[in-house]
Amino acid sequence: MNEIAPVRSALPETEEPEIAPHNIEAEQQLLGAILTNNDVYDRIASVVRAEHFYDPVHRRIFEVAAARIHKNALASPVTLKAFLADDEGLQELGGPAYLARLAGAAISAHAARDYAQMIYDLAVRRELIALGRDISAKAAKVDVASEPKEQIVEAEQRLYKLGEQGVAERGFQSFLKAVTEAVNVANAAYQREGGLAGISTGLVDLDKKMGGLHPSDLIILAGRPSMGKTSLATNIAFNIAKAYKRGLTHDGTEGAVEGGVVGFFSLEMSAEQLAARILSEAAEVPSEQIRKGDMTEGEFRRFVEAAKALESCPLYIDDTPALPISQVAARARRLKRTHGLDVLMVDYLQLLKAASAKDSRVNEVSEITQGLKAIAKELNIPVIALSQLSRQVESRDDKRPQLSDLRESGSIEQDADVVMFVFREEYYREREKPGDHDLEAMAKWQEIMENVHGKAEVILGKQRHGPIGTVELSFEGRFTRFGNLAKPWQGGDSDGF
Repeated sequence: MNEIAPVRSALPETEEPEIAPHNIEAEQQLLGAILTNNDVYDRIASVVRAEHFYDPVHRRIFEVAAARIHKNALASPVTLKAFLADDEGLQELGGPAYLARLAGAAISAHAARDYAQMIYDLAVRRELIALGRDISAKAAKVDVASEPKEQIVEAEQRLYKLGEQGVAERGFQSFLKAVTEAVNVANAAYQREGGLAGISTGLVDLDKKMGGLHPSDLIILAGRPSMGKTSLATNIAFNIAKAYKRGLTHDGTEGAVEGGVVGFFSLEMSAEQLAARILSEAAEVPSEQIRKGDMTEGEFRRFVEAAKALESCPLYIDDTPALPISQVAARARRLKRTHGLDVLMVDYLQLLKAASAKDSRVNEVSEITQGLKAIAKELNIPVIALSQLSRQVESRDDKRPQLSDLRESGSIEQDADVVMFVFREEYYREREKPGDHDLEAMAKWQEIMENVHGKAEVILGKQRHGPIGTVELSFEGRFTRFGNLAKPWQGGDSDGF
């Protein structure tokens, strides 16, 4: 094997004497493999980039070779010679002859991906060392403008940004692979008793209509104030967390086989308020009684038992207000890494902030919905985002929401896989109560109220993978609880819990 001239240290003289982790031989082997066979570049392009090379000369050789290959031009020692003839660093290594020695010393193209992974891993190690030094230097420098809390947030952001870089691009995959995945999902649904491809919401009729909550879907749950958006979201979150069972999934990895780990971003209510809602529903004690402490001994016992049962539920709440969408993504990734994550909920979409100020609110909402869809795809989980509706609903005789009622509807409607509306006719009918003197109108109103009492509708306005339509649920206002509505021909208990 031809010997390659020794490479001088890339560290400047002012640098600390300790040498950062690197492997010059792996860089030489990878560059040699690329210069010998340009097809190798396609196999390693998703793993390693120019900045991952330790030696500056290797970095420039890789950049020029990559630029040539992107243009469908040959990258070889001969063609690269013209572009790097005046490179001072290359001159120190023997000039263009070094390129020929690189190509001549390349052992095997088969090991190229292993070399690329090694170069990338060592680059990450160097980044971590540099990050550690920065954190140490900033912490040592006592500055009024630089609060320790801010330093922690900045360090955390940089660490997660570094962690994200390792996510290899998926690129194209063969149709055979895609078909195999689809068959595996269908098989998993077939094996389950409920026949669901996704995660069960705990609401039978809704599951039948949607087939459960599917990974990588963005689900918008919209409604006017007081319709019960948050209640339905907390009900679903509680049902999923309560049913959580861990085991081997259909692809052989360990994860949730039933239910799942739920992350809940509550931008409107505090974690305590949200927990009180869930406890009210689980213990069957009205939430206002919990707030005031006005409970009988039996109710208090149920409340304590429900709290104990909930302790083990994998439901994580983040109640930080006005979160930027980038922070939501970072925190969701962190939760997935530390505790696992199967479903993410955001209450509600309009309270999120765009990463940067936009010229219009429509563009900001567009960035937010695209960001939520990106989280769903990247983490391969369903994301349920709650959304407010515009006031135009109130001006119509039929108050049932439509897609056009979504605020800044273009982007929300476009990016969502499923759009659901919560509608309770009882809420509007209550406000139409006639005067006591009009007996005929009162009798008619009472009849209508009897028909709509304790009922709610979930209207599926859009569904990419299934039919649209309406699902009827029961609603108990005292416990803010949605359940399965027993049909007259079914009999039995209507409770979905």
